[in-house]
Amino acid sequence: MKHLNDLLLLGDPRLYETCEPVFKEELPLVKEWVADLHNVMEEIRAKYNFGRAIAAPQLGIMKRVIYMNIDKPVVFINPVFENLSEEMFELWDDCMSFPNLLVKVKRHKSLTINYLNEHWQEQSWHMEDALSELLQHEYDHLNGILCTMRAIDDKSFQWRA
Repeated sequence: MKHLNDLLLLGDPRLYETCEPVFKEELPLVKEWVADLHNVMEEIRAKYNFGRAIAAPQLGIMKRVIYMNIDKPVVFINPVFENLSEEMFELWDDCMSFPNLLVKVKRHKSLTINYLNEHWQEQSWHMEDALSELLQHEYDHLNGILCTMRAIDDKSFQWRA
């Protein structure tokens, strides 16, 4: 079982790598990865009072998996975006890999995410606002992109109060 000290922090070169897709024969491993992601997210919530989702590469699992738990747990395997809105909005983004830093970024107001669930069933979900922003953040992790790389300008950083 992975713990908070297994979380990769800003500067770790693995955070800048593009993740590999999950293959169907790896599905038995997904349950183990999700347990690790859930455990670390709960530890982040207890220590820092935030955390709605986490991407597998944040734990050094270089696979295209996102775990979200807001009202209920959702596993996104090999997600792909489509129908990204032209309308954007600005927000102060946070990240478990640098929990005390906020970064002002622009995100699409809405999108559709196509993915496989933990049973290898195809799913599609249209998201807006906070969910859209959240999944864009986590999806970026799968492509080796951190919100620090999406900062609006060089004054778009602040410490969490």
